[in-house]
Amino acid sequence: MEVSRLRALRGPNLWSRCTAIEAIVSCSEAECSLDHISGFEARLRARFPEIGALQPSGQSLPVSLAQALELAALRLQAQAGCPVSFSRSTATVEKAVFQVVVEYSEEAVGRLAFRLAEQLCRAALDDTPFDLAGALAQLRELDEDERLGPSTGSIVQAAVARGIPYRRLTRGSLVQFGWGSRQRRIQAAEVDRTSAIAESIAQDKELTKKLLLAAGVPVPLGRPVTDAEDAWAAACEVGLPVVVKPRDGNQGKGVTVNIETREHLARAYAAAAEISSDVMVERFIPGHDFRLLVVGDRLVAAARRDPPHVIGDGRRSIAELVEEVNRDPRRGDGHATSLTRMRIDDIARARLSAQGYTPESVPPKGKRVVLRNNANLSTGGTATDVTDDVHPEVAARAVAAARMIGLDICGVDVVCESVHKPLEEQGGGVVEVNAAPGLRMHLSPSYGKGRGVGEAVIADMFAPGDNGRIPVVAVTGTNGKTTTVRLAAHILACQGLRVGMTNTDGVYVAGQRIDTGDCSGPRSARNVLMHPDVDAAVFETARGGMLREGLAFDRCQVAVVTNIGSGDHLGLNYITTVEDLAVLKRVIVQNVAPDGMAVLNAADPIVAAMARSCPGAITFFAADRQLPVMAAHRAQGGRVVYVEGGAIVAAEGVKRHRIALSQVPLTRGGSIGFQVENTMAAVAAAWALGVGWDTIRQGLRGFVSDAVSVPGRFNVFDHGGATVIADYGHNPDAIAALVRAVDAMPARRRSVVISGAGDRRDEDIRQQTEILGAAFDEVVLYQDQCQRGRADGEVLALLRQGLHRARRTTRVDEIRGEFLAIDSALARLEPGDLCLILIDQIDEALAHIARRCEEQALRQPAFEAA
Repeated sequence: MEVSRLRALRGPNLWSRCTAIEAIVSCSEAECSLDHISGFEARLRARFPEIGALQPSGQSLPVSLAQALELAALRLQAQAGCPVSFSRSTATVEKAVFQVVVEYSEEAVGRLAFRLAEQLCRAALDDTPFDLAGALAQLRELDEDERLGPSTGSIVQAAVARGIPYRRLTRGSLVQFGWGSRQRRIQAAEVDRTSAIAESIAQDKELTKKLLLAAGVPVPLGRPVTDAEDAWAAACEVGLPVVVKPRDGNQGKGVTVNIETREHLARAYAAAAEISSDVMVERFIPGHDFRLLVVGDRLVAAARRDPPHVIGDGRRSIAELVEEVNRDPRRGDGHATSLTRMRIDDIARARLSAQGYTPESVPPKGKRVVLRNNANLSTGGTATDVTDDVHPEVAARAVAAARMIGLDICGVDVVCESVHKPLEEQGGGVVEVNAAPGLRMHLSPSYGKGRGVGEAVIADMFAPGDNGRIPVVAVTGTNGKTTTVRLAAHILACQGLRVGMTNTDGVYVAGQRIDTGDCSGPRSARNVLMHPDVDAAVFETARGGMLREGLAFDRCQVAVVTNIGSGDHLGLNYITTVEDLAVLKRVIVQNVAPDGMAVLNAADPIVAAMARSCPGAITFFAADRQLPVMAAHRAQGGRVVYVEGGAIVAAEGVKRHRIALSQVPLTRGGSIGFQVENTMAAVAAAWALGVGWDTIRQGLRGFVSDAVSVPGRFNVFDHGGATVIADYGHNPDAIAALVRAVDAMPARRRSVVISGAGDRRDEDIRQQTEILGAAFDEVVLYQDQCQRGRADGEVLALLRQGLHRARRTTRVDEIRGEFLAIDSALARLEPGDLCLILIDQIDEALAHIARRCEEQALRQPAFEAA
């Protein structure tokens, strides 16, 4: 067994809507059926009893080693606590080669699970040991490192429940919610609109006290100190007992409370000084420690925090009692679990000493022994929910404290006897205000019910009904994708929207190209969704990106499938038939929002059939409204777009909107059939997004098929009275559409310049020149820059074979180099001729053709004047 080409599918994909790892697994002949490997299944179960049934219920086909690997990778993650359930193994057209797909919740964990599953299967094959406990420990440890902490995780879960998309921007807790101009961001439990000034104030304990006093919020007396001597002087000024803490600390680090002796204060000062060079001494307020959580302008949760402590049993030492408490599965290191392990450190020893104990002491049965006085969960404390008990005036003081500091999410630490009555009545006060407070004490308190604090944060960030989404249009198909994308984006821009667009030419935001090259994949689309200046997005969605990573979005508002035809790139990546290609292209239709729209070419039966997979509504388009699919859909009240009487007609029920083709320059008055189809698709997409018809007409009138608006898509030039057309057509369907278009254009003599992409099947390359040989008098063949795996001259030979029985072609030239081939064809042009140039290097070739046409115009001023 050999495992290769692990891919992370980070969005909805060919296999499912969940994130998954896809691998290519090659097996030997014997490994294609576990029945041929004596004792394998028994050895596998002995090493991993929880792997479950290898044979799916009701299946009688042989189980391969690839399927065992698949189940092992899935179940190892599940046993490690990862929420995964989907996996699949599929045989490819290659003998004994399988595609194995396994869901993951964290990509790094999914990749590790695959490696461990391979080790497990090899151990079962070779009858060697496998450390299951160690493997599961690796997965758990990595999962804990990779997954979001409880605070950020609760906010993300609340966003998902509301249909708000999210994306982690780092391995840490920086998360984006929503897309484009409607996005918001959080860092742990801190939101993007919280200023750095407010956070800085919250870290400065002395400044915080001054501001809270100004707001009428009760706070303890105290001041900053310079050393241990000054700390004792300050303690004497405010009166014992006191609290010592870092001036700019957090999470309770370095805080010691209820200090009554000079020796205890000296140790507390040293602990605080390790955290910060600025230390404060404050009057100790007796009572309980409460954390009040303020989100926006309201109190959403409250908890009483109790310091880490143990209860004596008369038998075991304090150290042994701590060890027993730390065995609680809810306790762990860091913040991934609901509780943190207790520690016996210098602060704990000092607190024990104040009670007359050491860690080796055996306290009497029932005796409560406190390890430290501060009650932070991060130091081993516990929390009891008291949200329903908070007096309105106490809540008001907490909100006032948060507003005075300027925090949108604020943890207000209060010390008082009870939250049932106002702070002033009981001598209580606010001792600290925290930015980015931990939420786990409110999500999973040690006692009492958890509170929906994640929901409260999301409700404060997004108004009711706001899901943070911008309109997303995804366009796929065999031909016409780029033109449809550009035209749809142009219409949306006429609506006043700042449009983000990706296609094979680059990435564009508000009309400016911000990236170049083939950007029709998910990475470019994700970049657009991150851009804060994008109000709507239109994505060319090519097959390669979907295979590599899946979609860049969880769902789109509009999915457009232009056509499938005879397909393209067949034979690559196990997409070998038109039906395989359709299943892949259908992914965008399957992921249309329930209130969204799929725009499908009714003239292509395989595209029209995708309607059954769409969760939303359907708009069919085709030139012929009499097609059964069109007629039936319209009769049922569905939307259709068709051509009638020299106009594009959009109809729904009794409503009809007409757009004269004479007003659509892209179609040259309706003479270019494939551009009419692209226009219908773009019109249907804009209609689905609610764009007004006046705006749609304006957009169509202003969109010209030139080298700027649609580079490489039927760009027309004049070369001394001859017509030159440059196009990026690169498959038989595109060539056939181009031939139909140029057939409608008068010409004395027709010539064509063509190369072929090496990553097509032999028959596809030959078929292109078979089509051209029936329509052009002269053919210039050239070898392009990249042969894509083909030997030198191999593509040219295939193109020549296609011309072997050409009905019209009388002259065939072979030239090495695209620009030389273009120059050769242009040099033979005379007025009235037509030359179709199928370009490879789009931008460079278009610039070269434009330059040659300008030079020809300068040489023939008399003809130009005529």
